[in-house]
Amino acid sequence: MSSAPAARAPAPALYPCEVAHVRTAPSTYALRHRTYLWLVDPDAPPRLPLPLRPLARFDARDHFGGGAPSIRAGLAAFLAARGIELGDARVLMLAHGRVLGHVFNPLTLYWCRRPDGTPLCTVAEVHNTYGERHCYLLHADEEHRATVDKEFYVSPFFDVEGRYRMRLPEPGERLALTVHLEQDGGRPFTATVRGERRPATTGAVLRCVLRRPLATLAVSAGIRYHGIRLYLRRLPVRPRPRHSPQEGVQ
Repeated sequence: MSSAPAARAPAPALYPCEVAHVRTAPSTYALRHRTYLWLVDPDAPPRLPLPLRPLARFDARDHFGGGAPSIRAGLAAFLAARGIELGDARVLMLAHGRVLGHVFNPLTLYWCRRPDGTPLCTVAEVHNTYGERHCYLLHADEEHRATVDKEFYVSPFFDVEGRYRMRLPEPGERLALTVHLEQDGGRPFTATVRGERRPATTGAVLRCVLRRPLATLAVSAGIRYHGIRLYLRRLPVRPRPRHSPQEGVQ
């Protein structure tokens, strides 16, 4: 079967959005920041005018094992190692693009649909600030909800234990994602992403870049800034276990 998508790729879209994190244990802490995300078919990235191309690049080296010839090929290899054939499925990816050579994606989502439009699976790719990455294979229900065991060290203030309970509907006119961490019978951490769709016109790209310059650098810097604040509040730091790379992911 061909590895290329059968259906025409949808037009890339932008989602100016607000990301919120709320911690309720071991102490209460909340943060919000504004950014923008791209929704693209990884085989059909945005075609921007030449001067704007450094503001939105999507490279295979930034996803999965980093050595596949394309992002779709990396996704296909990850799924094949888990007994799922991507084939001609349509793929939509929600992510930051590279901005002036820099990218950091705490969470990249891939929605995969069969040629008949039925859901195949969802993949959540997580990066931490230690240069590591991990992917979760999800099979959501009709309400777009999925649960999965936590297997990856993200925050120095949480152990690698518990489960994630997620609601990850494929974005339409609105973007509305929710991720709960469940540990010891409670929900010590919740992350949400809320935004509205914008066509990825030249004007829209320029507005996003001017309002949120160096957006990906701001994300990684913000994580470290809030980590320092939490450390100064004397939150206990959990030791980082050795990360065992997944097949197809480094």
